[in-house]
Amino acid sequence: MNTLDPGAADAHVLEMLQRLRAAEKEQALYYRSLAVEAEAAGDAALAQRFHDLHADEQHHLSRLTARLLELGAAPADLAAVRAPERSLAEWEPDARRREQDEIRHYEVALVGGMDAETRAILEQILESERAHARELGGKWMPA
Repeated sequence: MNTLDPGAADAHVLEMLQRLRAAEKEQALYYRSLAVEAEAAGDAALAQRFHDLHADEQHHLSRLTARLLELGAAPADLAAVRAPERSLAEWEPDARRREQDEIRHYEVALVGGMDAETRAILEQILESERAHARELGGKWMPA
């Protein structure tokens, strides 16, 4: 683990990690709520697909949280983040748009300067988001 002096992390990097973390929380809630709806509709295969996507998004949230802690920052309270509006009938175009938004967020974040470990984490998450957009399926994050 590469733990830095709390004052060593650039404020811009910490703010960016906080924003990405909040977006991941919303995305995790989005897939979790779709999984619940798919289960209620009796579509076990679709529910599993959403659970896999939820697991990846939750993993991204955990990685970003851990990195903030390693950098000496307190993760923001995300209790107010709620699942966005969604429709099980229209989930595919909505999920594709949301995944493209996530890809853009990570691409923009990676343009800025940051330490090598933070960059590596963001690059790995970006690859997972690209797989989500391509497959609309999860389980792209290593344990």
